[in-house]
Amino acid sequence: MTNRRNALQAIGLGALALTSGTAAAAPAAGPEGQRQPDQGNGTFLNPVMAGDHPDPSILKDGRDYYMTFSTFDAYPGLLIWHSRDLVNWRPLAPALTRNIGSVWAPELCKHEGRFYLYIPTRRTSAPTSRNTSWVIWADRIEGPWSEPVDLHLPDHIDPGHAVGEDGSRWLFLNGGDRVRLAADGLSTIGKPEHIYDPWRFPDDWDSEGFAPEGPKITRHGDWFYMILAVGGTAGPPTGHMVTAARSKSINGPWQHHPRNPLVRTQSADETWWSRGHATLVEGPAGDWWAVYHGYENGFWTLGRQCLLAPVRWTDDGWLEFGGGDLSRPLPKPQGGTPGPHGLPLSDDFSTDKYGTQWAFFNPGPDEARRLRRRDGVLHMAARGTAPSDSSPLLMVAGDPDYEFQCEIDVDPGARAGLLLFYDDRLYCGVSFDAERFIGHKYGIEHSPYPNPHGRRLFLRMRNDRHIVRVHISTDGKTWQRFERSFEVSGYHHNVRGGFRALKPGLFVAGKGEARFSDFRYRVPAA
Repeated sequence: MTNRRNALQAIGLGALALTSGTAAAAPAAGPEGQRQPDQGNGTFLNPVMAGDHPDPSILKDGRDYYMTFSTFDAYPGLLIWHSRDLVNWRPLAPALTRNIGSVWAPELCKHEGRFYLYIPTRRTSAPTSRNTSWVIWADRIEGPWSEPVDLHLPDHIDPGHAVGEDGSRWLFLNGGDRVRLAADGLSTIGKPEHIYDPWRFPDDWDSEGFAPEGPKITRHGDWFYMILAVGGTAGPPTGHMVTAARSKSINGPWQHHPRNPLVRTQSADETWWSRGHATLVEGPAGDWWAVYHGYENGFWTLGRQCLLAPVRWTDDGWLEFGGGDLSRPLPKPQGGTPGPHGLPLSDDFSTDKYGTQWAFFNPGPDEARRLRRRDGVLHMAARGTAPSDSSPLLMVAGDPDYEFQCEIDVDPGARAGLLLFYDDRLYCGVSFDAERFIGHKYGIEHSPYPNPHGRRLFLRMRNDRHIVRVHISTDGKTWQRFERSFEVSGYHHNVRGGFRALKPGLFVAGKGEARFSDFRYRVPAA
């Protein structure tokens, strides 16, 4: 098995999820290490969006497809992605700039020519943060988007927009509940009501809990179909799943799909764990597909990644999900127009990638003022005393093995460095000022080490399947290994909670500022 893995890596097929007797290749590395789902031969390989892209909400608008994901404490948040073939996706712009809390499972929709985002949030330390759901709207998908409007739904998550046979608008919610929307979609009418008792799986299945959530309503033919997630989104790899129900009316009654669940990870040997939270979408040629999320075998740290699967309507008026465990190449959707995928993750700071690549963790209202770009240098003002209170600038990585480096120049009184950051209590990395290095481990600052090199250095971090090594250089050519290494396989939701991912990042604390130049991201050769 080891020899097969090394051989596949040598020809650029990236990481493997090892199972009992089988090995499935991940998408080949593309520009600067990003995994490319399009195989170039009429097939694609999941994930279509590698790394932290959970709770996908997808919208078909003519020939165009738009998708966004839960962004939790990352701001700017709710980055909108665009595709014309469901496989290749490019970022447009973030829709949410003001910190209103940790964003869970949004709903992107279009109604009577206007785009809407319904956004559930969990309470954080942000001034306006609370458990509720919000709505923002825009006349163009690129924005500008409106200021958030509070819908005052403190007891529910995962809104799914629906329009009834009489034109009424609704948000379907977790637990089998719903609430009516005003005609403009910007307020609710009355209180949430219970309208469906979701299908229950057998008691002897290993799951995180019942947790019916993520209701998505699709009207097809004479029926309304409700696609639900149950089983909890993390926990045991076999817990999360996709179920369905249908009704002739938006008001019910709702019938369970006779073959529930439609998607479920059967074994921890599979490539994709905790598969669930699906949304249906019509493909370019009129066939049907679904996007949902899953954890990669052994890599909870990458977060939940976006998966694409075929859907078939059956003779009895129900639907079935195809693709098996999604570990093998699948035929691409027909009739679409392919395009480039992703965005370069190296950054020379000559263009503004704030909100498309970079986002602050749980920022304050004026956090963006900390950043200035000038002559290929990112100037970032210091905040706080350590990564825990400095609101690091983070990005999503989707590779099991990657490295990133940057040239850093710090002011007297400032300390800056590179991180792998889960949240403000769980991170690792190395920082420096003119006199010393600090190692960061488990979210704790460790004993300082002398820094004989001064306040301008190159730092490099490699996350090699959870083994993290740090190197230091004064010229970007000759590198010296830092004496501490890290093991980060436990830096994930099942240990810490929060549903986040482990992200590369930059930070500066203390007083003054640090200057970051020539950020490079790549997947090392095998």
